[in-house]
Amino acid sequence: MKKTLSLLLAGALLVGALAGCAGAGAQPSAPAESTAPAQAHDPVTINFPTATATGALYAVGAAITNLWDTEIDYVSASSQASNGGIDNLNQISEGESQVSIAISSNCLQCLEGTDSFEGHAYEDLKVIAGLYFNPNQVVVTEKSGITDLAGVKGKHFAVAAAGSSVEGECRNHFTAAGLSYPDDINCEYIAFGDAADMLQNGTIDGAWIMSGAPAGAVTQACTAGCKLLNIGDDIIADLQKDYPWYASVTIPAGTYPGQEEDVQTSGIKMVMFCRGDLDEQTVYDLTKTLWENIDELGEAQGNLKGLTAEEAVKDIAGLPLHPGAEKDYKEAGVM
Repeated sequence: MKKTLSLLLAGALLVGALAGCAGAGAQPSAPAESTAPAQAHDPVTINFPTATATGALYAVGAAITNLWDTEIDYVSASSQASNGGIDNLNQISEGESQVSIAISSNCLQCLEGTDSFEGHAYEDLKVIAGLYFNPNQVVVTEKSGITDLAGVKGKHFAVAAAGSSVEGECRNHFTAAGLSYPDDINCEYIAFGDAADMLQNGTIDGAWIMSGAPAGAVTQACTAGCKLLNIGDDIIADLQKDYPWYASVTIPAGTYPGQEEDVQTSGIKMVMFCRGDLDEQTVYDLTKTLWENIDELGEAQGNLKGLTAEEAVKDIAGLPLHPGAEKDYKEAGVM
C-alpha cells in the first residue's frame, strides 16, 4: 500500500513552509481513500521540474507529485528544482522529464518554435490543466527612489537568469515602459534567492520576481523594508497589444510585511503540461486525481486554493489539451 493522503499533505505542508509559501499549518480532517481508478498498468515514472527552491512553484510541484505518487499505484512521481519555465519546457521536449509547469506564453512559444525556442519547436506539447495566474512582482529598496518601471533606468536591478522566462518578462515590461532593454539598466543576472539577499543588504536597487504570491524571496526583501511597485493599466494595455495572454492581477494588502495597500501588477496563467507521448490512461488518471483532491491540495499549498476544473480549460493561450485530460474534463461536464 502507498502512503495515505494525510502523510502527503503533511509533506506538502513542510515543503510549503520551507519555500515561504501560503498554506503552512493546514491539516486534512481525515485520511482520504485513493481516488485513482484501480486497474493494471505498467509502471510510469513522472519527473516534474519546478523552479528554484525559494519560489512558490517549487512547493506547488511537490504537492502535486506527492499526491500522484501516493494515490496512483503505478505512478512514481517526484519534483525537482530547476531554472524555471524555459528550462522546464526544454526538459520536457528533450524527454528528460514528463510533466511540468510554465507560463502559457512560454508554452505557446515552445509549441510554435518562436522566441527562446526558435529552431527547436516541440510540436507534441500537451496541456493537463491551466492553474493560477502567476504575478510579476517588482521589488525595490526604499533608498532607490524608484516609484515606477521607468524609474529603473540606470539602476542596479536583478533580472533573473539570462535567457529565462523571467528575463523575458523584464524585456517586455521595461520596453513597454519606454526603456531600452537591457542597455538602460545595470542588470544583475541572478536567481531569486540571491536577489533577495542583495535587496536585504542594499547592494542592488531592485529585482524582478515572477512567482505565486506570497513568494519567499519577496517576503524576505519586504521584511528588510523593500516595497512592491504597481504596474499600471497603461503598461498592461500596451503589453496586451502584442501579448494577449497578459492579465491584470491584484496582490492583496497584507500579503507581505509592510504592504498596507493592494498592489496591481500583470500576470500570466500557469499551465501544467506534459509530453504528448504520455499514454491517455496515465494522463486521465493524473488529471482526475488532481481535481478530486484539489480542496486538500489547496489547504496544503495556497496557490492551489480555489482552483476549479471549469477554469482549468480557460485562458490557456489556445494550447492543445492532452486526450487523457480532455477525457476527464468531458466526463466532468466542463467541456
